[in-house]
Amino acid sequence: MKRIEVVAGIICDGAPHSAGARFFATQRGYGEQKDGWEFPGGKMEPGETPEQALARELKEELAINVNVGDFICTVEYDYPAFHLTMHCFYCTLADGSTPTLLEHEAARWLSRTELHSVNWLPADIEVVKTLEKHLT
Repeated sequence: MKRIEVVAGIICDGAPHSAGARFFATQRGYGEQKDGWEFPGGKMEPGETPEQALARELKEELAINVNVGDFICTVEYDYPAFHLTMHCFYCTLADGSTPTLLEHEAARWLSRTELHSVNWLPADIEVVKTLEKHLT
């Protein structure tokens, strides 16, 4: 089975564990997973650390600069066509950046009570479960 290793940013607009924190979710605009919701990110390039890859991918996909923070989890998930390894990190927007959708069809800031209001891709559901454990 094909293996894909990616990074994902759990972008927060406040302290991640605070009651008022919101998390940035994006809706895929292409590919087999089109229309599914995810935490943005992408593939790592040879020689990159996960943190470097995440900063580069978020700049390419959303035209933002981020501060990559604490590691949250690694999700291992078997999709029908490939095995996904996804390393997830908290991020905050840097230097007043505002996300611009360059590859996604939609995006939303979700409060902790709204985390289940979108149709997450299966691997991202695992991230939401981990987030909920950290938020309680």
